[in-house]
Parts: sequence; C-alpha cells; structure tokens
Amino acid sequence: MRQAAFPDDAFEPAPPSPDEVVADRARKGRGAVGDMANRFFRQTTVRIDDGWGSADDRDAARVNAHPDDADPPRLATTLTRDTSKTVIARNTSPDIPFDRSINPYRGCEHGCVYCFARPTHAYLGLSPGIEFESKLFYKPEAPELLRKELSKKGYRCDVMAIGTNTDPYQPVERETRLMRRILEVLAEFNHPVGIVTKNHLVTRDIDILAPMARKGLVEVNLSVTTLDRHLANVMEPRASTPSRRIAAIKALADAGIPTGVMTSPMIPALNDHEMEAILDQAAAAGATRANYIVLRLPIEVGPLFEAWLREHYPDRAERVLSLVRQTRGGKLYDSAWGERMRGQGPYAQLLRQRFGVAIRRLGLNQDRHRLDTSLFKAPANVATPADTRQMSLF
Repeated sequence: MRQAAFPDDAFEPAPPSPDEVVADRARKGRGAVGDMANRFFRQTTVRIDDGWGSADDRDAARVNAHPDDADPPRLATTLTRDTSKTVIARNTSPDIPFDRSINPYRGCEHGCVYCFARPTHAYLGLSPGIEFESKLFYKPEAPELLRKELSKKGYRCDVMAIGTNTDPYQPVERETRLMRRILEVLAEFNHPVGIVTKNHLVTRDIDILAPMARKGLVEVNLSVTTLDRHLANVMEPRASTPSRRIAAIKALADAGIPTGVMTSPMIPALNDHEMEAILDQAAAAGATRANYIVLRLPIEVGPLFEAWLREHYPDRAERVLSLVRQTRGGKLYDSAWGERMRGQGPYAQLLRQRFGVAIRRLGLNQDRHRLDTSLFKAPANVATPADTRQMSLF
C-alpha cells in the first residue's frame, strides 16, 4: 500500500485570530518591540490569550497579563564567545568607501531600532529583534588573529573600518576592553583605521588614538541622530546621550584627533528637522567632517521599525512611513547601489540640498586628506607565520 502524500503544512494548526494575539510591548532599555521570526525558520510563534475563564473574561485576562502600569520584565544581556578563525571582513560593495573592516561584536546592546545590521543575527539562528540587542557574541582572540593576519607576507595595507556594522564601543566593551586591544595591535603596525561610534566610551582610548592621529593613522566619526534626549532614549536606548556624544567630539578634537559627525539616519518627520542643529553643535565642538544617510530598512528592519513607530509615535506613524516610501520609489526600502544611502525623489533631494548648504556654511568637509598607508610595517618582534610563505613549485 502506498502512503498518501500530504503537503508539509497539512497538519499545522490554523493561525490565531487577530483578537487572540497579545501584542508585544516595549521593554525599558530595549529598542525593538518584541522579537520577530527568523526568516530562515519555517515555524513561527505568537503570544496569544488562551481564553482561560469565560469569554466575557477574555479582555480582562489580556489586561491582567499586560497592565498599563507594569512594564514587561527586563532582559539580561548574554555574551557568547565567537570562535571565528579570522577577524578581517572583506567588502566589495561599490557604494562603500572601504574594502575591509573589523567587527569585534555580533549584535549590539545599544538597541538602535533602525540598525541595518539587525538582519545579520538571522544567520546565527536568532531574531533580529530583541535578541539582536540582548544575545551578543564577541571575539576574545580578535587581537591575536589580527596580528597574525597583518603579519602575512601577502597583506596589503589600506584603511581598516571599525564600527560600520555593530558598535565597537557598546556597553560590554567596558568589561571586555576588546576594542582597545585591537587598537593596540593596529598602532603596533602603524595601520590606519577609521572608527564610527555613538558612545562616549571612545574617549577612553585617546591615549592610543592621539599618537596615531599625529601620524595620520586615524579618524573618528560620532553618530549623532538627534539632540532630543527623549527620542534618543526610546530609539537608541543604551547608546550615549546626545550631549555625551557632542562632548566626545570635543574631547577627541581637543586631543588632535580628526573627528567627524554622522547625522544618520535621517528619518522623515521624526528627526530630519534636526539636521542643521546637529551639524551646528558638532562643528562648534570641533568636528571637521560630516555625513548623513537616509533611513534604511532592509529585510526585517522594516517591520521592526514600523512596530516601534506605532508603539512610541502612533500619531505620526502613517506620515513617517509614507515619506519613507517616497524616498524609496514607493517601497519601504530599495537596496540599489548608489541609492540605498541617499534615497530618491523630491524629499531625498531636499535633504541633500539642506546638507550641502549646512556644510558649506560651517566649513565642514574642506579637508580631503586620506589616512596614511605608507607607514605600515610589521613590528620587529612579530615573525611572519611560516604557513604564509610562498611554496616552491619543485
């Protein structure tokens, strides 16, 4: 007898009705509103009201589960060792001005709801939502791996980017000191590095960065998204406050370290009106460079951002989403090279014009120098690994 064939989902239960689903709520100190399903998994889970009690009690049960005056429980951050065998990641994207980078951490405790790196957590079998900001991975052997890779005979020096995916100065860096140890290796080799962060903790390493700056080996960019402390608190809850980021720009600039500001991302009808004010304060603090990026919502970031927006700013959610679509050809996101950073359409063009006027007025981006790659050299006490030597053909 042949066994009857059934579709894979033949015995899956029917999805819950909308009135059964218990909506996720924001957690204090976290950016994402809940966890969304991993796109690589076939199964998904939702929280529902199971209907205990009479039908008349259903609404009361939901209220009791999430009373207005009680926040969901806090989540602890976990840190797991990343056992990667290499530390330098290569990039071939035509609209990104670097070809190599280091990411000391996977996931980011800052919890920025708009973070375009969130989808990378799906590759680890985790959710790009709260798990991205609470289940972190770190590379404790990164400095040793970096020293080994830089010592290879075939290595060719160019600017190393750090902080372009997840922030190297996120809160756990205070304990691990991983970024500091990486900087010590780069300084040993006279290797140029460009750093992006939104944490005042970068000033801890001025003692390393300032000598590198005198050799033309480093620049630092602080990401300042808003000057509104309340908006920053709900949008990027564990990053440094806006005033602390401006203070970091001043401390770095006063130490002679080339410092810039990134007003990124610019979110229509939410923080875009602050662009000029952010640039003004950054320039006054000593920033000499500036850049901006229009809000990017790749893959899971779109629904995560929309859920956050409807939770914290329901009065303007539809307007924000409508304007975002206007910058992306009617979609929430368009990944086309050259357009994904700046957007398209009249609204994106207006942002470009405003940014151009502001940087000319403030004298920003006048210095076009490139970091020095000519000083790169392996220290005398670092031997070239034997396994990197050219093998003989005979």
